[in-house]
Amino acid sequence: MRQSAKASTPKPGVDLPSPPGFLRRLAAAGYDAFLLLAIWFFATAIALPFNAGQAFASDQFFYPLYLLGISFVFYGWFWTHGGQTLGLRAWKVKVSALDGRSPNWQQASVRFVGGLLSWVCLGLGFFWCLFDRNGQCWHDYLSKTRLVFQEEKR
Repeated sequence: MRQSAKASTPKPGVDLPSPPGFLRRLAAAGYDAFLLLAIWFFATAIALPFNAGQAFASDQFFYPLYLLGISFVFYGWFWTHGGQTLGLRAWKVKVSALDGRSPNWQQASVRFVGGLLSWVCLGLGFFWCLFDRNGQCWHDYLSKTRLVFQEEKR
């Protein structure tokens, strides 16, 4: 389904929310990485009894896929339920669809896979926002979402 240009074009006199800076994005990602690491520890503790209490060997493909699935559920749930992980909330950043609503699961899936692609390419997909006129990364464009900085309301 193609997103109409009307959904991403602001009404006259209405400004689009500003994208967060690169360092703010990086700080939020770092914050979320610590939280996700804790979730991985818990998920591993749950999975250990199914592996006879032994550490997972490098030739077992199930374990990395399991952690990848846990990561997807973590990010997908937060993005689709308000658009903010704990790290995004702490740094006053929000993921939104181009129409301003929270992303749906399809957009969250594409954003997650696009984010992985951005990391696999040595972070080039993230650095893209430094040169992009809209301040967006590869996964923003792929998923038809964007990060917006939420300034404090007074």
